[in-house]
Amino acid sequence: MIALPFPFKRRFHVLPGFNLALGYTIAYLSLIVLLPLSAVLFKTLTLSFGQFWDIISAPRVVASFKLSFGASLIAAAINVVFGLMLAWCLVRYRFPGKKLIDALVDLPFALPTAVAGIALTALYAPNGWIGSLFAPGGAFGALFGEQGLKIAFTPLGVLIALVFIGLPFVVRTVQPILEDLETELEEAAASLGAQRWQTFRLVLLPILTPALLTGFALAFARAVGEYGSVIFIAGNMPMVSEIAPLMIITKLEQYDYVGATAIALAMLILSFVLLLAINALQGWQAAQRTRKPGGKS
Repeated sequence: MIALPFPFKRRFHVLPGFNLALGYTIAYLSLIVLLPLSAVLFKTLTLSFGQFWDIISAPRVVASFKLSFGASLIAAAINVVFGLMLAWCLVRYRFPGKKLIDALVDLPFALPTAVAGIALTALYAPNGWIGSLFAPGGAFGALFGEQGLKIAFTPLGVLIALVFIGLPFVVRTVQPILEDLETELEEAAASLGAQRWQTFRLVLLPILTPALLTGFALAFARAVGEYGSVIFIAGNMPMVSEIAPLMIITKLEQYDYVGATAIALAMLILSFVLLLAINALQGWQAAQRTRKPGGKS
């Protein structure tokens, strides 16, 4: 029996075919992401550009933008440093309580944001366990003058809350890369005379940079729109510790739906631009890694 050749051979796929899978993907993405975002856009389009600019350029709104985006960027940068250190300890060292600490890293994921905000406020308030240490008369209060250092109900409290909720993103992004990273690379660098800092900067850091940038982007994206864990510790003082999501809630409580969507659209555009810049930096860094010593790809 002679088998007839077939010009096209059908491949077996575990998941449905491309057309069906792509259709479901687009439909799901449209319902979950695109439709809500388009509703914000279409509602804002009922305003003229002058009205839109007047809303988002109001001093109170601008101050909330500066606090939300500035604190989110600083918190994400802090999490990159300390998240890398925490992931390194969890991967490279053995110590009592390691599994417990590994589980605690995911606590901000599971903990309700309101509970986290109340807990942080109780700790860092002037009469809290940590806040009292920096208050006037506290153990460290004298280091900051007669008034001491007020943590809760200030931008510093907002920063602490954003660091708390963003840390797991960096740790869980870097940890798998460190687990797959062979220690032979460090041993080879040491055998060639490289010091610890040189090994980290020239050997390890280029490998970890894509994961660190991804963790930074995830931590920033979570922090910039955070509301529940920040609202209690922020104090919500206009022009001082008022975050942008609170401005949206305030507009909604005043039945100013157009103003709320205008602020939301401005946050969406700013977040998208910053995330696009981070992704571009990540792509540039990946291209630099693949570039040959001679300068040709």
